[in-house]
Amino acid sequence: MFDERLKMRRLAEKLGLSLSSIEEEIKLLHFNQLNIVDLMPEMLLMVRSLIASQTFAYKRKPIGVIQKGLLISFQNIFITEETGKAIGKRALNNQPHVRMMPSHLESVVLFPRDVHVQQITILIELEYLKHFVGNDADKLSYLFDIEKTFWIEEFMSPEMTDLVSQLANLSTENILSQAFYRLKALELIYLLFSNLLKREKTEHHHLSNAEIDAVYLVRNTIASNLEKPLTKDELVKLSGMNELKLRKIFTQVFGKGIYEYYNHLRMQKAARLLRQDDLSVSEVGYQLGFSNLSYFGRLFEKHFGLKPKKWSDKNRI
Repeated sequence: MFDERLKMRRLAEKLGLSLSSIEEEIKLLHFNQLNIVDLMPEMLLMVRSLIASQTFAYKRKPIGVIQKGLLISFQNIFITEETGKAIGKRALNNQPHVRMMPSHLESVVLFPRDVHVQQITILIELEYLKHFVGNDADKLSYLFDIEKTFWIEEFMSPEMTDLVSQLANLSTENILSQAFYRLKALELIYLLFSNLLKREKTEHHHLSNAEIDAVYLVRNTIASNLEKPLTKDELVKLSGMNELKLRKIFTQVFGKGIYEYYNHLRMQKAARLLRQDDLSVSEVGYQLGFSNLSYFGRLFEKHFGLKPKKWSDKNRI
């Protein structure tokens, strides 16, 4: 534990962060693993597996060690329904997800109590990233215009989830660790960018912190009410925006329209219930607010490629 805290202090020094700003937070974290991989000037990786002894929020200051860079955080979250309701406007998404933002942007990192987090955070220099993407950089041009404040959250694919878990449990004995981590970091970024190419097309505009907070409040409220969708008027009132602006910003941040995102969350929960609980397909459908079980079956098959019963027989624990 002492070694992990020392690593965090050294990381803070390297990033130009105040040591006093992280001392209290470090005391609240139990590290299963912490590995800092220095691949500067192109990249810096932090691989960690941890549990917080109490819920707290850490406000991360702008990072200046790379003048123009992106911060990409891949997170596997092992979280209960109770702790999932715990905190804040930008509360932790309880599904594996990625968050991406310019490194000069302040952000809030939330650690719920007794929640196991596996996290790979990549700080990457912008020109190096452009060189990696090559001629395809224009397809994701909004990522390279960091004069705009943007914030993106994306669901992790099973391939990304497995890779994060592999890195969070890796023994570095008998491997070329720097070469290995560089390769795997770029593999994660490749998988992420492949996901981003499938997003619903939208214009990307400058976002204020208040707009980001508002759209997360809407997202978290949707996620807490999967059995009954909120009305358009309720969501608009909650966000403090007009409907058109809310829809544009929601799609910009999460890559899906509001209703599509809502159905995606319902299907993900349906899959978890069918896999883990002793529930029939009809019980799961009704629990998630579907009165038409045929529609539930079609929607599930669209997401997973199998009808719910066949998927359940194949995947049930």
